[in-house]
Amino acid sequence: MLRRLGVDVGFPEDQTCCGQIAFNGGFRSHAADVAKHFLDVFENEEQVVVPSGSCATMIKVYYRELFKDDPETLERAQAVGEKTRELSDYIVNVVGTSDVGAASEGLVTYHDACHLLRELRISEAPRSLIGSVHGVELQEMEDSDACCGFGGLFSVKFPEISTAILDEKLKHIAESGAGRVVANDCGCLMHIRGAMARRGMNVRAVHIAELLAEDGA
Repeated sequence: MLRRLGVDVGFPEDQTCCGQIAFNGGFRSHAADVAKHFLDVFENEEQVVVPSGSCATMIKVYYRELFKDDPETLERAQAVGEKTRELSDYIVNVVGTSDVGAASEGLVTYHDACHLLRELRISEAPRSLIGSVHGVELQEMEDSDACCGFGGLFSVKFPEISTAILDEKLKHIAESGAGRVVANDCGCLMHIRGAMARRGMNVRAVHIAELLAEDGA
């Protein structure tokens, strides 16, 4: 999809996790090791495009906290963070378009992932992209900006609370009447998709990149 927009895309084969999983679990030294590898891999790239809001937040926001006592690495992290963009933000605000030439059909609803919305303040770009997909209608669900209950380790440590939050999200997805729910975060999608499958809901959970890659064929 990015190449279709004229973007020269590279994919460094030695990239790994950004370190968020270890960071959220309190394993700061392990997170720092993984994050330094990320910096080694990406610091010489012109732009870094990330398809998950939580990963983008880790790089742009939490690397500053992770390396606050390491001035040399902090400087590197800030430089990488400045050129890192979440996918929808990159397409709309760097490439400069909302219409990527995608075509599909049906009613679609959108879930605002917490990190993307609350840390990066991104909400309009994904909606603009979805609204420009030919043949698709965006139907906002109630409380689209409410958490889905995943929160990484939160869903493991507090399963009852996580499930209660998820129940509300699934209710609103169903009430929207949409055949697909779109999100920009892999964790949210995994959480929502798994629950919908277990409950037999006739709704697909898709990443925004999947929707934008469709050509109507």
